[in-house]
Amino acid sequence: MTEQKHVHLIGICGTAMASLAGMLRQRGFRVSGSDAAAYPPMSVFLESLGITVRQPFGVKNLEPRPDLVVVGNAISRGNVELEHVLDEHIPLHSLPQILHDEFLRGKEVLVVAGTHGKTTTTSMLAWIFHTAGMQPSFLVGGIAENFSSSFQLGQGKHFILEGDEYDTAFFDKGPKFLHYFPNGLILTSVEFDHADIYKDLDAVETAFKRLVNLIPQRGRIVAFDTGESLARSLERAFCPVERYGAAANATWRVTDLRLEPTRTTWSVLRNGEAWTNFEFALAGEYNVWNATAAAALAAGYGISKQEIAAALKTFKSVKRRLEVRAQVNGITIIDDFAHHPTAIAGTLTALRSRYPGARLWVILEPRSNTLRRNVLQKELAKSLALADEVVVADVFKSEAIPETERLDLAALGAQVQEHGRRARIVPEVNGIVQLVAPEMRPGDVVAILSNGGFGGIYETLPQRLKSLSGGNPDRNPMEASAKV
Repeated sequence: MTEQKHVHLIGICGTAMASLAGMLRQRGFRVSGSDAAAYPPMSVFLESLGITVRQPFGVKNLEPRPDLVVVGNAISRGNVELEHVLDEHIPLHSLPQILHDEFLRGKEVLVVAGTHGKTTTTSMLAWIFHTAGMQPSFLVGGIAENFSSSFQLGQGKHFILEGDEYDTAFFDKGPKFLHYFPNGLILTSVEFDHADIYKDLDAVETAFKRLVNLIPQRGRIVAFDTGESLARSLERAFCPVERYGAAANATWRVTDLRLEPTRTTWSVLRNGEAWTNFEFALAGEYNVWNATAAAALAAGYGISKQEIAAALKTFKSVKRRLEVRAQVNGITIIDDFAHHPTAIAGTLTALRSRYPGARLWVILEPRSNTLRRNVLQKELAKSLALADEVVVADVFKSEAIPETERLDLAALGAQVQEHGRRARIVPEVNGIVQLVAPEMRPGDVVAILSNGGFGGIYETLPQRLKSLSGGNPDRNPMEASAKV
């Protein structure tokens, strides 16, 4: 491909697709894109790049005829634009395919993969390389706050990116990360996820085994020290593997972990010997694991422990990862992307350490392809019960999930209550806001969990709290209409 060609992205508001759009524009391509609905942060990000999102999908969005169409992995047959592309024989690629062909060739590729922590760990690794003067390129599945961007095209030889195990496109059902051919790999965890495309845990493990098997002998793998599935996934490694975690035999062992209300500190032993101390503003034990993994891989590429420590101390976060969206009348509203029971447990545990003594609410939209199903329902109930108050919305697009596979909200509520917590099922966002706002009181912390826009609740709940301006916190006019 050459400059000035027109590339159109179907499903441009996906985090990776929006980043690719920006990268293509920076390379000199003419970029257009479309989606069913645009919402922050990616809609705002695309607007800042001067890329208009055409919505909804329609054949007119493909006028004038593009030279190439990139099809997002959320797009399936029946989409009007995709059908037109196929009918008219317009060339089409997947995101990983064009990413490899246009941006990864000739680079030292470092991939962060795993069920949890990919986006944050990738952002940390990119920030470490950046502050060390390595001028890396990077691509993450969110807005890295240190860069105010989800991508960067640097002059250095390293390309750091998030490796997703989700499928590539409607015409390529293999994992995205198999297109990247990494030289270095961080593997954070391996659990069952993406229940819409993986039959069971064995299938997930197979995908990660194939990724591990791609790393060249001269490469390097840094992997968490916990989990039988992760251990099995490493069996086909041909390069050195370094483990990180709390185990006595870990190459990179975390000790003296302190989770404080305003900061987190810890020490790392390397091969049993004191290596260095770290500090940053992020909450949560899982972020310590993420940071230690990034530090370990960075050290393997010659970055000093002093440079790594300085970078982590100034690391901010990623949008929609424990992001404070509003503080109203002493009530703190947190936005988090948590898409899996393990991630939800990590998020709520982190909030307990960051806001000790606070009454913790969790408001969940079951939206990810795993949470919309009943396959991890018991685990979900146990995770939600880490909060004091639990409110769950209707399953997103529940009609798309067979009833026998669908998350059973009534059963979920009962299971949460078996763990000693009240759980209320409230179908719509307006009902949730009207129910919970009068009950909230100063000092409460509200974790809103969704991997989508959640009907605008991030805006409407703060607005409702402001309108109440000190109403009776015991008032509960909607309780009778809420389903339990």
